[in-house]
Amino acid sequence: MKAVQFSEHGDRDVLEYGDFPDPEAGPEEVLVDVKAASLNHLDVWTRRGLPGVELEMPHIPGSDMAGVVTEVGERVTRFEEGDHVALLAGVSDGGDEFSRKGDPTLAPDYRIIGEHMRGVHAEYAAVPEENLVPVPEDVPWEVAGSASLVFQTAWRMLIHRGELRPGESVLVLGASGGVGHAAVQIADHAGAEVYATASTEEKLEYARDCGADHVINYEDEDFSRKIYEMTDGRGVDMVVDHIGESTYKQSLKSLTKGGRVVTCGATTGPDPGAGLNYIFWNQLSVIGSTMATPGEADEALDLVWDGTFEPRIRETLPMSEIERAHELLEERQGFGKVVVIPDSEL
Repeated sequence: MKAVQFSEHGDRDVLEYGDFPDPEAGPEEVLVDVKAASLNHLDVWTRRGLPGVELEMPHIPGSDMAGVVTEVGERVTRFEEGDHVALLAGVSDGGDEFSRKGDPTLAPDYRIIGEHMRGVHAEYAAVPEENLVPVPEDVPWEVAGSASLVFQTAWRMLIHRGELRPGESVLVLGASGGVGHAAVQIADHAGAEVYATASTEEKLEYARDCGADHVINYEDEDFSRKIYEMTDGRGVDMVVDHIGESTYKQSLKSLTKGGRVVTCGATTGPDPGAGLNYIFWNQLSVIGSTMATPGEADEALDLVWDGTFEPRIRETLPMSEIERAHELLEERQGFGKVVVIPDSEL
C-alpha cells in the first residue's frame, strides 16, 4: 500500500508518500480501507519529535480517518465487512484503577494512535475494534474522517471536565483551528455566550458562523483587555486555552472571580508560569483534559452525524501532497480541518 511516513524527525521535507507493507488484521482488529483522513497539530509535533516519545521508524502519522471495513479478525464482534467506520485514537490496555472506573484516558499506559504508535494516513489501517465507531452511510467521508479527535476532545473539555452550564460565558482562543472551531460550536450548543479569538477578519467571520457571539482579533489587541471591556469588567466564566505559554496569563486575566481555564494542549510551549497570584486571589481553576472516553466520544459524534455540529474543511488534498497539508497547519492558513485522501481514491 501507499502511506504517509517519515524515517526521522524534522521539517516538512522528511515526509514522503510511498510504499509500505500492507497491514494485517489481528484477531481483535479490523482492516479498514481508508477513504478520508485529516490532520491535527499533533501530527506536526510528532513529525518534529516529542520529548520522551520514541517511535518505531518509519512512522506513519495520523489520528483521524474514516473508511470501509474490508476484513475483521476472528474475535471481532462489533463490525462486519462493508461497515462505515471512523477512528477513536485513544488506546489503553485496561486493568488499571482508572479504566476500571470507566475513564481510560487516565490510564498509565494511555497512548494515541498516530502519536505513540503508527497512525492511519495510509490506504489501509488495521485498528483494534474498540478504537472504531460506526458511521451512518449518509455521512460524507470528509466529515467522518475529520470529526473524531477535535470534537471528542472539545466535548470532554467543555462539557465533562469544565462542566459548562447554560447562560455562562466562554472565551475560545484560536477559534480557527480544529479544536477551537469545535469548541465554539459546542459552547453555543450548550447555551453559553461565546467569545472567540482569531487572527484575521475572514477567520473571525467563520467563528461567527460557527456560533460565536463576539469576536476579537488577537493580532490587533490584547484579548484580555478587550474581554474586560466587553464584559463591563466582569470577565468570562471559562477560557478554552490550548495555546499555552503565549496566552496563559491573559487567559487568567480574562476570567471572572471563580472562573476556570480548560486546556487540552500547549502549542506555543508548556511552561507559562503558574500565575498563582491570579489563581488563589481570584479563586480560579485550571483544568486539564485529554481526548475523551468512548462514551463521551459517542455523545459528541452523534451530534456530528446528525448535523448539529459540522467539521469545517479548510482544504482537501491528495495524501501525496502531505507536505502542503502540514504547511497549512504550521502557517495557520485557513479555518478548520485539513483533509487528505489516498491518491488511489481520487
